Amino acid sequence: MKEFDSKTLAEANGKEGRPTLVAYQGKVYDVSRSKLWPGGQHMKRHQAGKDLTVDIQAAPHGPENLDRFPQVGVLKKEEAAARPMPPILARLLERYPTLRRHPHPMLVHFPIALFILSPLFAVLYLATGIRSFEVTSLHCVGAGILFAIPAALTGFFTWWLNYLAKPVRPVTIKIRFTIILWLVAIVAFIWRITVPDILTILTGWGILYILLLLSFIPIVTVIGWFGAQLTFPLEKKE
Repeated sequence: MKEFDSKTLAEANGKEGRPTLVAYQGKVYDVSRSKLWPGGQHMKRHQAGKDLTVDIQAAPHGPENLDRFPQVGVLKKEEAAARPMPPILARLLERYPTLRRHPHPMLVHFPIALFILSPLFAVLYLATGIRSFEVTSLHCVGAGILFAIPAALTGFFTWWLNYLAKPVRPVTIKIRFTIILWLVAIVAFIWRITVPDILTILTGWGILYILLLLSFIPIVTVIGWFGAQLTFPLEKKE
């Protein structure tokens, strides 16, 4: 049976008439006939010509799907995908493979929603004069700051585990904007605690404060946009 290394496997990426090959646990499969691999890409996320040993453990289906396709070779052992990690963590991920990718996208929705709701509640207070809206805005900022911590930690874990902590552009942008968001939120929270009636009269510092809250929306949008790019990459026309 033919033996592949990473270079020869990468050439079988399903583009320009080339075969669509993928590897899993040292075995190389030909998925060229699959309708789920058009142009060598699966679900706009996985590219053919690669070792999917790590990726498939976090997929919604198991490796049994590959059994439908012919095995055309083996991958050199030294080329097989592996991520050095503590034995305890390795066993945990083997038992619960969803921990490879799912915790971060699950947790990140909380701070995103809270930071968007905070300025909206502040605007509702300005429009209606109902004090509870303004207090809820403050609570959203505080909760957003707290929830941002586990969201960021799981994000770093996913980056380390699945992207080998490489400076992938969407990840580096997300990190920078997350730091900016967290710092801006802390400033806004402390400011509001220090000056409880800052929005009572919308002039001077009050305007600056509401603009600070409104800045959450574009910052969160950037973070969410590049996070979505990692999960659902945009197709590029050749």
